[in-house]
Amino acid sequence: MGFEIFCATLIALLLGAVLMFGGYRLFLFLLPIWGFFFGFGLGAQTVTLLLGEAFFATVTGWVVGFFVGLIFGLLSYLFYAVAVAVIAGSLGYGIGIGLMGLIGLGGFLAWLVGIILAIVVIFVTFRWNLQKYVIIIATAAGGASVVIGTFLLTFGNVTLADLGGNPVRAAISGSFWWTLFWILLAVLGIVAQLQANRSYEIEAYDNRI
Repeated sequence: MGFEIFCATLIALLLGAVLMFGGYRLFLFLLPIWGFFFGFGLGAQTVTLLLGEAFFATVTGWVVGFFVGLIFGLLSYLFYAVAVAVIAGSLGYGIGIGLMGLIGLGGFLAWLVGIILAIVVIFVTFRWNLQKYVIIIATAAGGASVVIGTFLLTFGNVTLADLGGNPVRAAISGSFWWTLFWILLAVLGIVAQLQANRSYEIEAYDNRI
């Protein structure tokens, strides 16, 4: 492993750990970044399905993903409700494609299930005022994904396109132990954040320009 790769790996692991254990406290700072990357992935995956190409294989996918990500990131920065909807939607979408990956299904069906669950999680979040817990779960799971993804990219035989297309399937293909490690990290992050933020609440905002 070269020194540059070693440094990049350490930085990625550090960012994953910060997100996993401090995601709720850092939510206001992270939300435009989270919105951009979720929008980028969603836009690129949608184009991939429409064109029938591999993930990240076309310029169109990159361009559409970039602009969708930009819109999601900007709206998340300006409006608290949009930020919560984006992070709740990303959690539901991740659960959807993850479940499809567990049973070996992908493509349009996985995308559709992801979209449906994204809508369901957004509705449940606002209906029962679960914003705090959804943010904690999503950031802990996201941080665990960054950590596992970094290990898979560095020591495994998966590519960035594999992780972007279906991270759960990529983790499973690595081995059962990678999946178990991801679950343990996510649970540890959730428990730690719940303990650290029992009396802390994020203040809602509206239009920060």
